[in-house]
Amino acid sequence: MLNQDTDNTTHFGYKKVAKDEKAKLVRGVFDSVAEKYDIMNDLMSLGIHRIWKIIAVQLSNVRSGETVLDLAGGTGDLTALFQQRVGDNGQVVLADINAQMLRTGRDRLIDKGLAKIRHAQANAECLPFADNSFDCVCIGFGLRNVTDKDAALRSMYRVLKPGGRAIILEFSHPIDKLTETVYDFYSFNLLPKIGKLVANDESSYRYLAESIRMHPKQEELKQMMQAAGLERCEYFNLTQGIVAVHRGYKF
Repeated sequence: MLNQDTDNTTHFGYKKVAKDEKAKLVRGVFDSVAEKYDIMNDLMSLGIHRIWKIIAVQLSNVRSGETVLDLAGGTGDLTALFQQRVGDNGQVVLADINAQMLRTGRDRLIDKGLAKIRHAQANAECLPFADNSFDCVCIGFGLRNVTDKDAALRSMYRVLKPGGRAIILEFSHPIDKLTETVYDFYSFNLLPKIGKLVANDESSYRYLAESIRMHPKQEELKQMMQAAGLERCEYFNLTQGIVAVHRGYKF
């Protein structure tokens, strides 16, 4: 398996680092990019990330009155979409391991008038919530940055209610050679330069491109979800597999 190691090291992009160092390194990346995160997302995806997020929320089948955990929720785009669906009788929790990203997301949501949302600084590998707490747990563009993805999936499964859904929205692997070639050129030649120009940070965006390549492929992630206990697991390729939404259920 490409991104899993049997010793005490793991991947930080293409580099091998000690497992207990990765969280600190990832935190440094997102501390650096937090203020420009939304602008960069729009530039990197030409705004398409907003459509990907809408599709992920639709696939969650979240309904009015339900409880949702938005893991690695960052600046709160998915949180806001979930809040629209759960309404006044539901509850959304925005969680992120990075304090700076969480503050940025909280402030943005308050500015939008979404003061009912709860916030939690939390590690996806060991979530500080009771068993069977949420109707839906979503992690958007965050799983690839987690050190122990299997532990995170088990933790997501644990806090889901019976009948609950896990949604993973993540950059994935193109399903055709032409898209892969164009995507690789963009990711490694243009993206870091955009990061340097807009966010004054070339290295963080080089890491983000590398982290995507080290993330499990679609079928492999589906198998990891099944190993964590999730059932009826499936995935939906978006934009020729550049992004995929994985969905699984707890029964």
